[in-house]
Amino acid sequence: MTSLSWVLNLRRLILLAVLLCCWEFASRFILDKTQATLLPPPTGVLAGAVELAMSGELWKHIRDSLRREFIAFCYASVAIPLGVMMGCFKWINEQVDPIIEILRPIPPIAWIPLSILWFGVGNTQNQFIIFLGIFFPILLNTIDAVKNVEPNLIRAARCLGANHWSVITRVILRAALPQIVTGIRIGLGVGWMALVAAELVGANSGLGFLINDARTVLRTDFI
Repeated sequence: MTSLSWVLNLRRLILLAVLLCCWEFASRFILDKTQATLLPPPTGVLAGAVELAMSGELWKHIRDSLRREFIAFCYASVAIPLGVMMGCFKWINEQVDPIIEILRPIPPIAWIPLSILWFGVGNTQNQFIIFLGIFFPILLNTIDAVKNVEPNLIRAARCLGANHWSVITRVILRAALPQIVTGIRIGLGVGWMALVAAELVGANSGLGFLINDARTVLRTDFI
């Protein structure tokens, strides 16, 4: 890396460094003790992170959150074949799309009260909320990707004797794959936000639970 690249990278960190210094100064010298407890300095936050990491508690909660995210993603992967069918077959799209359009605008966290009533507090309820966060971005991106496949590719495959199933698996699915992967990336991000929200109110482990537990004992540095 050239010296110019180092300079450019350092310039990008100037504002961040200034903000961290101001935060540290305010927490230590301007705020009183009570206020400083609510807004600990960056060094205090770092010390809290080290404490959590060394105790092993942080890794346990990360493991539980990642497990929930992975299981929910496995369930939400059904959006890929469903999206392919909706994009390829008009009659399936006509039947399923109205249901999707009714459910899709509802934020995943709005389902938390009902999910607690249906599944209780625990993994199943959390995974349901995460599933909703992951499912719709994957589904919508898959449908859009399939519908936007270049028609000439499909015509060329049929001219070469490919049957309908081969066109779907060897042409449409491959051409749509980049946008499907984009949908997966977006879905995992939305699912992670839904995960933290679900764990805040309906879990006994995970990062959301850790945040809420730290709040109850005023460990703002852990939050």
